[in-house]
Amino acid sequence: MSKKTGIDFLIILAGILLAGTGMFLIKYHAEPQGIMLTLPYICLCAGCGILGHGIGKAVNTKALESDPELERQARINESDERNLTIASRAKAKAYDIMLSVYGILMVALAIMNTDMKVVLLLVFTYLFVVGCNIYYRCKYEKEM
Repeated sequence: MSKKTGIDFLIILAGILLAGTGMFLIKYHAEPQGIMLTLPYICLCAGCGILGHGIGKAVNTKALESDPELERQARINESDERNLTIASRAKAKAYDIMLSVYGILMVALAIMNTDMKVVLLLVFTYLFVVGCNIYYRCKYEKEM
């Protein structure tokens, strides 16, 4: 078993354990209160996401190991400057759209008198993302 296959297996196992824990908590926790109202669903969703990521990565690794030409082409595509530019532009456009969607969602939730904790959670997430943008913009301006 190669190192990549072992890591992929651990990611899949972590996803299964996390999703299983979530399902167990949903099924057998009689009267959830406080954090236990949401924790099982967070575990289930995160576990499914990690599991899907791990399976996709394992299938990709297996396909690339079996076909050396495909592996060589994948390495070329990953390091191709054109592909990197396209990916960066797509991320930038998605970021711009995300800021608008977050803003609209925060206003909509506030207008609907949603619990203030939910609105504040979104506000802090929004500010965190914008703060990361500012940090990396300053960092890259110093480098270039």
